[in-house]
Amino acid sequence: MTEYTQGVKLRTGKRKGFFRQLAGQWQLALMSVPMFLYVLLFNYVPMWGWINAFKDYGNRKLVARGITPYNGLANFKWLFSRPDFYQAIRNTLAMSVINLVFGTVSAILLAILLNEVRNRGFKRTVQTVTYLPHFLSMVIVVAMAQNIFATNGPINALLTGVGLAKTPIFWLGEGKYFWWLVGVINVWKEVGWGTIIYISAMTSIDPSLYEAAAIDGAGRFHRIMHVTLPGIRSTFIILLIMNIGHLMEAGFEIQYLLGNGLVASYSRTIDIFVLEYGIQQMDMGVATAAGMFKSVVAIILLVSANFIAKRLGEDTLV
Repeated sequence: MTEYTQGVKLRTGKRKGFFRQLAGQWQLALMSVPMFLYVLLFNYVPMWGWINAFKDYGNRKLVARGITPYNGLANFKWLFSRPDFYQAIRNTLAMSVINLVFGTVSAILLAILLNEVRNRGFKRTVQTVTYLPHFLSMVIVVAMAQNIFATNGPINALLTGVGLAKTPIFWLGEGKYFWWLVGVINVWKEVGWGTIIYISAMTSIDPSLYEAAAIDGAGRFHRIMHVTLPGIRSTFIILLIMNIGHLMEAGFEIQYLLGNGLVASYSRTIDIFVLEYGIQQMDMGVATAAGMFKSVVAIILLVSANFIAKRLGEDTLV
């Protein structure tokens, strides 16, 4: 609201109410200062480095003398003329979608199954066993996967033993298997951790809804379909919007550690592309341009998903 007094414009209303509310909750505001500084220091200050995307690091003589001339959009033009960059985009999106679908579906299914379990001891044991892999280093997880999916590993022994495969499958050396292996490994590592959020959402569902459904003759499956799933719908939408914002981040560690020369065309993601050009070839301009492209696309995806959810009347982040 805006008021005019003797030609002077005074602002009242929302702004005054905001500062009054902030002053009334100064303890909470003070507690948020460290996190605000953390985000500012590690998320926004590094964005100053985006200026390197418009510099020429190809002239080694000038770079050695500490001179890096600006070259406009030349790095972006060179970037989008490279087939390996489009290949990295394809691999990143493919593995991100696989991880999103597999991870979301498996987390919801496991949460529903655990929510239906009445034995608390068994339920807690399963929860503990499933979310412990989240705390394992990716180096350990990849080492385990390499042994499990080796040519003479237990997976091939099982497949050949039951007659599903005549000869051992070269899981780690054929590109057509790589994306799916990454998806399976990520599900095994993160499904328990993702389940925690959905179980928490299910505990907030009013128990009277289950009782009313049971009185109406709904079985367990129908109660899940008409009470449990609608009850976690808002949580699912919020997590989906956030995950869509991370579609350009398929990961780095698992692709870098599990990949090899035989599957390089399937394992190279945008992050690995940045590593190859930024660290190995010392072309910081191209590497920064690739990272900048990934960030901008991620912001567009996040805003678009949030806008679509709002238009559909769903819960949104903003």
